[in-house]
Amino acid sequence: MSISGIEAMGFTPYVAPVVTPTAVPTVAGPQGPDGTGAEFGELLLDGIERLESVQTNADQLAVKAATGDLDSMHDYTIAATEASVTTQLTVAVRNRAVEAFNEIMRMQV
Repeated sequence: MSISGIEAMGFTPYVAPVVTPTAVPTVAGPQGPDGTGAEFGELLLDGIERLESVQTNADQLAVKAATGDLDSMHDYTIAATEASVTTQLTVAVRNRAVEAFNEIMRMQV
């Protein structure tokens, strides 16, 4: 028994039309305070500097609390919690960036 192809019955397979690529329009990125585009590296450094200042503030308040120079313990508690949350956020962003990098590296070219 021989099996003939479907083309013998008059069926022609669908072939998608070839589309030539065209130029992709550029999209403006995030704008900095002076109206110029902010670079990703600048945004990253700014975030790290903010994290460092929050942690420094919490450390200074911890020293004041330990020495008895702190008037309100609430100030230290708030600063320590803010430093903890900021650090957790920074670590989460770093983890997502590493995941994205690894996903890009797994792409087949």
